Amino acid sequence: MQPLRILFISIEGNTRNFVANLTAYAAKQHAKDATQPTIVSTEISEVSDFNAETTPYFCFVPTYLDGGNGIDNGVKELMTNVLGEYIEYGDNADQLIGVVGSGNRNFNEQYCLTAKRYAKKFNAPFVASYELRGVPRDESRVYDALVARQKEVALHD
Repeated sequence: MQPLRILFISIEGNTRNFVANLTAYAAKQHAKDATQPTIVSTEISEVSDFNAETTPYFCFVPTYLDGGNGIDNGVKELMTNVLGEYIEYGDNADQLIGVVGSGNRNFNEQYCLTAKRYAKKFNAPFVASYELRGVPRDESRVYDALVARQKEVALHD
């Protein structure tokens, strides 16, 4: 199986930390069973060059909002917009096969709202979520969700 490709943005380091832990988890799974995919990740930031994506990828995005309740009034996404712009660039959205969100469950309906919006906007499934930096059981759960989604996409190609 091809490596799982992840594009992500990390504002406070939580997403970067989770992706690093997830990558280490994937490497352990691959060491036990070579048919299990590894992970290749790329952090997107304000200084990133926009490239044409030619192979399937997942995006990992935290939620940072300002104003309103995030659902039906006055919400503005903060600090993660460059990832959305990267996905919008050229045909990059065509390669997006799943969205993973993170956030703080204390924000109730706003939890993972940015990821849910990306999923809808870019017509890709919302495949998993985790809170803040995640915990070890999130690594296996998210990894399994990514592997299942990549297999599903491969079946339709």
